[in-house]
Amino acid sequence: MAKKKQEEQPAGSPAWMATFSDLMNLLLCFFVLLFSMSSIDEKKWEEVAASFSSTFSVLPGGATAIGEGVLLSRGVSQLNQLDNYINETGKAAEDIEEAQDILAEVEAQKMAASEALEEQVSEALSEAGMDDLVELDYTSQYVQLTLNGALLFDSGSATLSESAHAVLDQVGMILERYAGSTIEIEGHTDSVPQHSAQFPSNNELSDARALAVFYYLIENTNLDPAEIKHSGRGEYIPVADNSTAEGRALNRRVEIKIYNSMSQY
Repeated sequence: MAKKKQEEQPAGSPAWMATFSDLMNLLLCFFVLLFSMSSIDEKKWEEVAASFSSTFSVLPGGATAIGEGVLLSRGVSQLNQLDNYINETGKAAEDIEEAQDILAEVEAQKMAASEALEEQVSEALSEAGMDDLVELDYTSQYVQLTLNGALLFDSGSATLSESAHAVLDQVGMILERYAGSTIEIEGHTDSVPQHSAQFPSNNELSDARALAVFYYLIENTNLDPAEIKHSGRGEYIPVADNSTAEGRALNRRVEIKIYNSMSQY
């Protein structure tokens, strides 16, 4: 018996598929037309958008933007806030500039206070005939009196010499008259090492010299000890070259700083 020959399928998509595709296109066009003719509740739309934004955010905790979130996560919808962001940033820059101006003004006032104090101390030293014995300098924080160590102490000693008494008496009267706040006494040495039993190093020697001046002022003036600080700085802050005898003589010194009334010390 002869086998029935199978019919070959026509090429291309089945006819029903083309009809179905046309129907779907027509339905899509119909719904787009309906949507274009409808009105959208803007408030509800924003609520839905915010819900999606907080749910699917890539930032921790559902955040909508980095930092305060004004420019990044919601894209185009936040561009209308760009002017506010720029204005706020500009205002912050103005605040910083204003603060810098205020600080500069305060610094200028402190410098003026130190300059006025320096003039008063300089006049008092001139009246006492001590211009050549005491060197003056000042910063915005204090006026500094530098006493040559050779006037106060013998070499390697922290005991005040007889000639030191007259100098410190005059300095004490100036401090009583003009020191309205903190006084700081600093002892300094040259770089020649100390190895005595009393002073194993220059640190101990400078400490002892500052303390000797402190005790003399406390015993011979009405200064408040609570307002006076003393410290030894050793050989670490030279003002001259330690390789020469003249430089070492300048480095062996005692500095007395009178802080002005505007200083923060």
